[in-house]
Amino acid sequence: MARTASLSGFPEWLPQERLVELHVLDTLRKTFELHGFSSIETRAVETVGQLLRKGEIDKEVYGLSRLQEDEDAAGEGGKSDKADPNALALHFDLTVPFARYVVENAGYLAFPFRRYQIQKVWRGERPQEGRAREFTQADIDVVGDGELPFRYDVEIALVIAEALSALPIPDFRLRINNRKLAEGFYRGIGLTDTAGVLRSIDKLEKIGEAKVAELLKNELGATDEQAALALKLASIRTEDTSFVAQVRALGVADELLEEGLSELEQVIEAAVQRAPGKVVADLSIARGLDYYTGTVVETVLVGHEQLGSICSGGRYDALASKGNRKFPGVGLSIGVTRLVSRILSQEFATASRSVPTAVLVALNNDDSWSAAQDVAAQLRGRGIATEVAAKAEKFGKQIKFADRRGIPFVWFTDDDGKHQVKDIRTGEQVDADPASWEPSPEDLHVRITTR
Repeated sequence: MARTASLSGFPEWLPQERLVELHVLDTLRKTFELHGFSSIETRAVETVGQLLRKGEIDKEVYGLSRLQEDEDAAGEGGKSDKADPNALALHFDLTVPFARYVVENAGYLAFPFRRYQIQKVWRGERPQEGRAREFTQADIDVVGDGELPFRYDVEIALVIAEALSALPIPDFRLRINNRKLAEGFYRGIGLTDTAGVLRSIDKLEKIGEAKVAELLKNELGATDEQAALALKLASIRTEDTSFVAQVRALGVADELLEEGLSELEQVIEAAVQRAPGKVVADLSIARGLDYYTGTVVETVLVGHEQLGSICSGGRYDALASKGNRKFPGVGLSIGVTRLVSRILSQEFATASRSVPTAVLVALNNDDSWSAAQDVAAQLRGRGIATEVAAKAEKFGKQIKFADRRGIPFVWFTDDDGKHQVKDIRTGEQVDADPASWEPSPEDLHVRITTR
C-alpha cells in the first residue's frame, strides 16, 4: 500500500511502488508510439499570462520566484496582489504549454502533429484522495494547421480506450459529450450565457441537481422551465447512439445542437464497434475549462467513481493561434498519479520483487571483489541485472541481505574458480557458468502481477 506523503500533496513512492508506476508509464508510452504519437517535453514553467489565458484556474497556479526577490519585496513593503503576467509559474496541465510549443515551433512540425507527453504538473489544490499538488500526467494530442478533421476526435477516444485496457486497473468508462450539442441546446431554450450554464452543469456531481438549478436561476436568470430542460439534457446517458432520439424528443431546435449531435453520434458509433462497453454518451459532462469547443471526455473507474476522472480532455479549436493562423486540436490527459495511487492502495497490481536486480554476486573475502565484478559484467552483458555484495561477510548474512532486497539469486565463486548459483527462495544451489547461465524468463525482469 502506498505510504502517506510526509509533505501533503507531494507523493513519493517506495522502490516497489515506483516499479508499478514505471510499468504504467511504459505501457502508455508503448501504446501511444504504436499509434504514431511522438514524444515531446516542454519546460516546467510558463509565464502567468500564458497560463491564465483560458479558464478559471488562477487560484491553482504555483508562482515561481527566487528567495532573494521575495526578501527584496518584503523590504519594500511586499508585493502587489495583482499577478504580473510576465512572472513565471509552474504549469498546471500540459495542454496550455503544448499550445504555446506548437505556435513557437510550427515551422518545424509536420501537421497534423501527433504528440504524447508524460511530465509532472503542479496545482495548488487541497490534497485529498486522487488529488495531489504535484503529479504526473500522460497526454496525447493531435493538432492541425488551419483545420483538423473530426475523425481525430474518434481516434483519440479509441487510442485511450486501448491504453487504459492494457493497464492493471478495474473496468472503466469514457463518458463523452459534445460542447456544441450542449451549447446549441442551451441557446435553443433561450439561455445565452452558454459558458456559464456549462460551468454550472459541470458542478452537478459535486452539489446535486437542486443546487445546480438554483445556480442556473439565481446567477444566470434561467426560468424554472429552462433549468428543468438543462437538467433533463444532462440526465441522458446511453451506451449506444439512442441518445440522439432522446435529445430530439425534448423538442429543441438549433443548428449548433444538430452539429454536436452528429459529431457525438460518430464517436459513440465507432466506439460501439471498436471498443464495446468502454464508452458511454453522457450529456452531463461539461469540462470546466473554457477552451473546449466540441468533444469533451471524462473517464471513471467502475466501482471507484468517487476517485473522480482518471482521464479527461476534448476538442479545442482556438487555444493555439498565431495571427490569423489557427491550430485546432483534440487531446486527452491521463492522471497517472491518481491511477497509480488507486492501484497501490487497492493492490490491483504488485511488483514481483522490490528491485530490478536478479543476482547478487557474493564475496568470499575482500580480495575477491575484482573477480566478482568480472562475473557481474558477464551477467550484465547478457541482460541480467546484477550487483556485487558490499562486504565480505559470512555467506548467511549476504544471503539475508539479498532476501531483504528482494533479489532471488546469489552467485558464489570458490577459490578454485568454480561457480554456483543459489535460488534463495527454494534453497536450490547448482553449478553455473557466468558465460551461459540464465534465470527463468519470469525472474529475468521484474514482473507486475495483477489481481
